[in-house]
Amino acid sequence: MGAARSGTACARFLHERGATVALNDRKPVEEWSAEARALKEQGVGLIGGDVPSWLLDQIELVVISPGVPTKSIPVRYAERAGAEVIGEVELASRFLRGRMVAITGTNGKTTTTTLIGEILKDAGFKTQVGGNIGTPLISLVENSVEDGWTVVEVSSFQLETIAEFHPQVALCLNVTPNHMDRYETVTDYAAAKHRIFRNQTAGDVAVLNADDEIVSSWAAGLRAHVSLFSTRRELEEGLFLRGRELVSRTREGERVLMRRDRVQLRGLHNVENVLAALSAGLSCGASVESMRETVRAFRPVEHRMERVAEIDGVTFYNDSKATSVDATLKALEALSEDEGKIVLILGGRGKQAPYAPLAELIREHARKLILIGEDADTIERELQAHAPTERATDMKDAVRRAFQSAEPKDSVLLAPACASFDMFKSFEHRGEVFKQEVKSLQQSAVSDEPGTQKLTADG
Repeated sequence: MGAARSGTACARFLHERGATVALNDRKPVEEWSAEARALKEQGVGLIGGDVPSWLLDQIELVVISPGVPTKSIPVRYAERAGAEVIGEVELASRFLRGRMVAITGTNGKTTTTTLIGEILKDAGFKTQVGGNIGTPLISLVENSVEDGWTVVEVSSFQLETIAEFHPQVALCLNVTPNHMDRYETVTDYAAAKHRIFRNQTAGDVAVLNADDEIVSSWAAGLRAHVSLFSTRRELEEGLFLRGRELVSRTREGERVLMRRDRVQLRGLHNVENVLAALSAGLSCGASVESMRETVRAFRPVEHRMERVAEIDGVTFYNDSKATSVDATLKALEALSEDEGKIVLILGGRGKQAPYAPLAELIREHARKLILIGEDADTIERELQAHAPTERATDMKDAVRRAFQSAEPKDSVLLAPACASFDMFKSFEHRGEVFKQEVKSLQQSAVSDEPGTQKLTADG
């Protein structure tokens, strides 16, 4: 169920191993990707819309994509009819060779996953990276090896459908309100994240954020060895930030791993990500010297606090991956250390989480809010008392209005706090359009006379 990347990859994988496979999506087949439609020529059945009940009565295994709710009627019907219901990550884990590092959390997953992958590769381990980061985990099965590591990013949606999924090293970076359009409470959302540890044993490692109230509360109840990290306080045992130093402390003593000044990633939230990645690297056997060099060379992942350009003294940052209020909060914190103010582009398809947590930072550091998308009315209602607001019709309009509102030394930040699907195909697509519009603005803003590069909002 679900004919996007992971569903298509699962259908091909199962068909190649002799299963009789039907691929289903709510969209009409004509609207599927060419890759998904091509499976028909290989013998995979394609079903657009609802799956007929007579077929669900005969199914032995249902593999659902992350976007398919586990409580949907076809899924529940299939379960009652005796089918096993799992997700793509669970299916892949049953065939993967070697050991696994799994990373979840509301924010920071992709940066931390990518960094761990680089740490293990640079340390000389056979390593591959996939999951929610973009490459379906099922696509990595063929190249997995017994003496290698698979580093996998997993979302709460993916964790809902695991059964035997067993990472030797599992990380939860944080839990803050998100996807409240899918979960009834934050407790339900946190419970899905907690499932990453369910199959770990005493020989495994669980890496937890000691500064997160929800995540840190799990430490006492896990079977795995717990490794904590903190940016706020020194730990009796674990990794922490002390002044400008990243420190590892064990029962045998402590060691300075590196200085914060050598980390290229901006913001305290990225120090958390680095500490988590270093903890995972140590758990996998990477040397401190190798990890130090990897972190020093590591640059921001695309669409995550990505510096795009500077025009007339105004710096543009693409943080399109900031699809939650907490992610936007962290982006604002990272730029609040700069000299200028922030012009913030906010909006999209909201997740029914309040925007109030942004109020204090916006009041102190925002020059203006440029609002886009479906949730613009809600954002304006909740935040207009803290900064001037302005509406934009599309991303081109938003970029131009933001630039016109900014002053030299200011930053224009795309950190929408919302999903992208009202206006874009994905957060990646949103970020690409933002970067294209910034570069188009840069090309048109060419003048030798100071101050004449500014454009009006309508161009």
